[in-house]
Amino acid sequence: MAHYRSQGSIPPKRHTQHRDESGNLYYEELMGEEGFTSDSSLLYHRGIPSAISDARVWELGDSLATTPNHPLMPRHLKLHDLFSADDTGVDAVTGRRLVLGNGDVRISYVVADTVSPWYRNGIGDECVYVERGNARVETVFGTFDLRQGDYLVIPRATTHRWLPVVAGDESFVEPLRAYCIEANSHIAPPKRYLSRYGQLLEHAPYCERDLRGPDGPLLAEGIGAERDEPTEVYIKHRGSGPQSSGGIVGTVYTYPYHPLDVVGWDGCLYPYAFNIEDYMPITGKVHQPPPVHQVFEGYNFVICNFVPRKVDYHELSIPVPYYHSNVDSDEIMFYVDGDYEARKGSGIGKGSISVHPGGHAHGPQPGATEKSIGVHYFDELAVMVDTFRPLELGEAGRTVDDGKYAWSWVGGRTDPPESAPGSTEVFSTS
Repeated sequence: MAHYRSQGSIPPKRHTQHRDESGNLYYEELMGEEGFTSDSSLLYHRGIPSAISDARVWELGDSLATTPNHPLMPRHLKLHDLFSADDTGVDAVTGRRLVLGNGDVRISYVVADTVSPWYRNGIGDECVYVERGNARVETVFGTFDLRQGDYLVIPRATTHRWLPVVAGDESFVEPLRAYCIEANSHIAPPKRYLSRYGQLLEHAPYCERDLRGPDGPLLAEGIGAERDEPTEVYIKHRGSGPQSSGGIVGTVYTYPYHPLDVVGWDGCLYPYAFNIEDYMPITGKVHQPPPVHQVFEGYNFVICNFVPRKVDYHELSIPVPYYHSNVDSDEIMFYVDGDYEARKGSGIGKGSISVHPGGHAHGPQPGATEKSIGVHYFDELAVMVDTFRPLELGEAGRTVDDGKYAWSWVGGRTDPPESAPGSTEVFSTS
């Protein structure tokens, strides 16, 4: 995020003395990307950021192991079947279930009703989409109050925790359902939307006014915790060996003080929120390709929004997509709301994911093309992730694969093959 912000108490010049009312020095921390050559922020701590009093293994087990999509098949994954009303005590960090993943990005899903542990991802940025519900997210930069439709982009190594709004609270509507996109890289607006100095340009479908920074900074005593209270922080990071799952391991640090000890910060690196309702769709006279729907990008993947919009206005236009072989990408569509015209008759509905892998030509279900002619508005809401390396099925993806979507273009089949979806041996992506 190349837009400067300053919050809290900071000194007039960087790397100079900054003291509290008693004359004690604050500890300056530079949080920066790409080896001091990209965006950064300076945070001023009351405690030493490096001070830890204990470290232990965070057992991830096989939670991040994946299975190849072999034989190559399009798939329908029913995310709403992953959690039931009886699944309580689930938090938005340790309760995530891996749906799909590769060496560049992992897609997980969680329905959370419990405060998460303090957490940071030491591998890459995270982009979490709030499908339903509300939550407060507390970070070392400040706090966010999130609602349905919010994306939260969290830079690598940002310490934070999730506090879902739960039943009994006045603002409770429904449980927090979160679609979690974890990168092995940074996540940012597409380069073509940005000026050479980082401003969002006129043709971009959103602008700086739509982006919400954190409120704060928060201090420990402001949330009812003692300043010197030892606190555990769960860290996901790279590793290998028997405890590794997909080249990823976990560690739990114990800090001798609460992590919310930042009195001020400034810079261009910080978490920010963006609501999908503020996305201004780009439309055309005939059907527009998916890049016009792009909202963010990471290394070897993109994130797109499909929002309610007017559609093609050529007198002979066909509003639904043409059949296409996106030969370089796997296309993952998460159906959030509305009626998705191209998928009618396939069994896909709210809470579904369609997996259209590279090497498979995909497009509308039978009859959808003809039915779309003359339609002027699509009432649909979906989040799409396109990857440039093949995705594999995680534990959650294997669990909720409907096993029949691949045959939906021929009206189904009564003799499914012996090699059922997800039947190949599990191994880890590294």
